[in-house]
Amino acid sequence: MAPTLFDPITLRSTEVRNRIWVSPMCQYSATDGVVNDWHLVHLGSFARGGAGLVFTEAAAVSPEGRISPHDAGIWNDEQVQAWSRITGFIRSQGATPGIQLAHAGRKASVNPPWVHGTAGPDDGGWEPVGPDGNAFGRLLTPRALSLAEVQKVPALFAAAAERALRAGFEVIEIHAAHGYLLHEFLSPLSNSRTDAYGGDFEGRTRLLMETYAAVRAAVGEEVPVVVRLSATDWVEGGWSPDDTVQVSRLLRGAGVDLIDCSSGGNDPRQEITVGPGYQVPFAAAVRRDAAVPTGAVGLITEPKQAADILADGSADVVLLARELLREPHWPLRAAAELGGEVRWPDQYLRAKEA
Repeated sequence: MAPTLFDPITLRSTEVRNRIWVSPMCQYSATDGVVNDWHLVHLGSFARGGAGLVFTEAAAVSPEGRISPHDAGIWNDEQVQAWSRITGFIRSQGATPGIQLAHAGRKASVNPPWVHGTAGPDDGGWEPVGPDGNAFGRLLTPRALSLAEVQKVPALFAAAAERALRAGFEVIEIHAAHGYLLHEFLSPLSNSRTDAYGGDFEGRTRLLMETYAAVRAAVGEEVPVVVRLSATDWVEGGWSPDDTVQVSRLLRGAGVDLIDCSSGGNDPRQEITVGPGYQVPFAAAVRRDAAVPTGAVGLITEPKQAADILADGSADVVLLARELLREPHWPLRAAAELGGEVRWPDQYLRAKEA
C-alpha cells in the first residue's frame, strides 16, 4: 500500500513525522554567513505549520561558496551557534531540521534578486571559481580551480557536515543541482576539464562521488544524507535524465538515502515548459530505474496533487517551496482536506476546533 502524505518516513536512525518537506529557499539575509531572527521566523513557521522536514536554504561551505554576500554559511563556529537556535525551535515543534550544504561555483558573487546584477568589490563581492574559465551568461568570469583546489572540495563539505551536526541538524543534503559547483562538474556544458575531474561521465561525476563519500565519513552511518540533482540541463548535449539515473545508481551503491530531483539552472539557453508537477517525472524515473527513494518538486500546490504523487509511486516525499511561502500552514490545510493528521501547536488549537 502506498504511503500517504501523513505517514512517517524513516531514513537510517531518523524518523520524519510526515512526507511534506520544505524545499531549500535562499533568503539572502545573513551577515557574514550568520543567520538571524529572519531565518528563525521563516524556517520556524514551516515547523509550526506541520511540515515533516524543514530544509534550510543553501548554506555555503566556504565564504567564496556563497551565491551572494548575504547568503547563510556553515564554515565557522559563530554560524554553528546561530543555527543551533533555529534547529532547537524546529525540533520543539515536532519537525526535523535539515541543512543543504552548497558551493555556488561560477554562479557566485551576485546581488540579491531584488537588487540584481553581480556583486563587485564595493558590494562585498569576490572572484568566483568553477571547473573551467567559462562564465554563466553575463555573470562574472570564474577562475578555473586547480587540481589541488578541486581535491580539497570534499573536505570543505565534510567539515561543514560536522558543524551541521553540532548545530543540531539531523539530515544533510548535498546540493549538486541548479548550476552550482557540483552540478557544474557534472555537466559537459560547464566542465571542459581534461584532468581526472573532466571528460567522460566517470570524470565529471568524480567530484560528486568523492564529496558524498567525505560527507558520509564525517557524519557516520546513522545520519541520513540526501543529494539534490538537476535531472536535466534542458539543453541539447547537456546533463540528461539518463545521466541522472546513472549517477543515482552510483550514489545508491555508496549509501545515499534519497535523491531530491529538481532540474535546470546550469545554462542560460535552457528551455523549460513549466506546469503543475512538471518535474515529478524525473523523481519517478530515478525511483523506478535507480531503485532509490526520491523527493518530487516543481509547482506542487494542491493537497490532492501532492497525495497522488505518493499514491502512484512517483516519489517517497514531496518538497514544497513557493507554495509554503504563500501558506506556511499548508500541511494543516492538507490534513483537513484529505483527512490526515498533523500536529497543531497547542496555541493554535482553537482554530482547529472552531
